[in-house]
Amino acid sequence: MPELPEVETVRLELEPILVNQKILSASLVDAIPAKKYQDLELAIGQTIKSVNRRGKFLILELSNNLELIIHLGMTGVIAFKEFEKHVRVKLELENNSLYFQDVRRFGRFLVVKAKDYKSMPTLHKMGPEPFSKQFTNKQFFTALQKSNTALKTYLLSQKPVAGLGNIYVDEALWQVKINPQTKAKDISLAKVKRLRKAIIEILQASIEAQGTTLNDYRTVSGEVGEYANQLNVYGHTGEPCPRCKTEIERIILGGRSTHFCPKCQNIN
Repeated sequence: MPELPEVETVRLELEPILVNQKILSASLVDAIPAKKYQDLELAIGQTIKSVNRRGKFLILELSNNLELIIHLGMTGVIAFKEFEKHVRVKLELENNSLYFQDVRRFGRFLVVKAKDYKSMPTLHKMGPEPFSKQFTNKQFFTALQKSNTALKTYLLSQKPVAGLGNIYVDEALWQVKINPQTKAKDISLAKVKRLRKAIIEILQASIEAQGTTLNDYRTVSGEVGEYANQLNVYGHTGEPCPRCKTEIERIILGGRSTHFCPKCQNIN
């Protein structure tokens, strides 16, 4: 968290404001660990040419063949107003200032040469975007066939498709009645087709609702994402399944909280 819908919401807000603005200064306010905030001085004097997204990463295209990579981590928030505390980075621009707040310090803010993501393995090896032409039934099925791990765990790796995290994997698997513990390679082509469709539909619906706010996530303007009102299983442990009324269960799978209906999503 934040996942693709939240990051895309932020991107859509930033794009019309940041494009063609020059970065006058880049200050590390309380950036520890420092390795997550590298070479920001290279951004000084550069013009922001575009604001893009890859999976859960924001990629600001700069002049001089550079990119500013931003990852919100678990608690990162970007805004044009100064926060009272937990500010990690400040960018002074021609028309305003941009602030990055990150309570738990899992976010990243660094400048790299364009397309040089070797220092960021997740970004470097990421699968296709879910809304792209590359994300086909055939591609998705082939990718899943390569893994003997639990489907939920493999989807979180970002390798078969980009941008998914805990919330939207749980929701998509519930929608198509697939148990999250099922091995990725055991998913039939018919189920893969349904799962791909569900992923696209759920992500699009969340973007339209400006994402999901459970705790820290806020839009650039400070609003909460309203997709939480549409969640069927995530965060609903012990509540009745909207489909069959069986109690939703929560387990730890691959070190991550996982929510599912034991009846609708029976592993057998």
